[in-house]
Amino acid sequence: MRPDLTCLGKITGGGLPLGIYGGRTDIMDVVAPLGPVYQAGTLSGNPVAVAAGLATLKRLDERAFIALEGLGRGLEDELARAVRRSGARARVQRVGSAFTLFFTSEEVVDLASAKKADTGQYAKFFHGMLERGFLLPPAQFEAAFVSMAHTLDDVRAFVTAAKEVLTQLNSPSK
Repeated sequence: MRPDLTCLGKITGGGLPLGIYGGRTDIMDVVAPLGPVYQAGTLSGNPVAVAAGLATLKRLDERAFIALEGLGRGLEDELARAVRRSGARARVQRVGSAFTLFFTSEEVVDLASAKKADTGQYAKFFHGMLERGFLLPPAQFEAAFVSMAHTLDDVRAFVTAAKEVLTQLNSPSK
């Protein structure tokens, strides 16, 4: 089944602000210049963002996706091990190169189960990681990513920092 309208962002600009939308002819014909709906923005059609997006898409071949999956899986496995060893009530959720740490003992499968997670504990984890040089999304409802710029050493350094923070969060004095 094909969607009526598809909206894409982030990767289309290669890290720069850009989004793309497209859909069935009857829907797209409503958008100017053919139709009455005018769509514009400060960065609409920005040639630098379009060039960055094209350059990024050209690099994303099968090897790149295999490498990203490997880094993501390694991070997931090691971070999950760190969670278990620290005794933290947390779960690593990952799809490909995107991951999130939810502070909950229940499986996170949808928004309702994600909302049961301890956002206060995540905030402490966020700040502990930031103090160690790792900038994560400020809310556990967003995903962090590994990229082609990351290495196995970067993943190891991240997990080492996460072990320290998780241990600190789970120490009796906290």
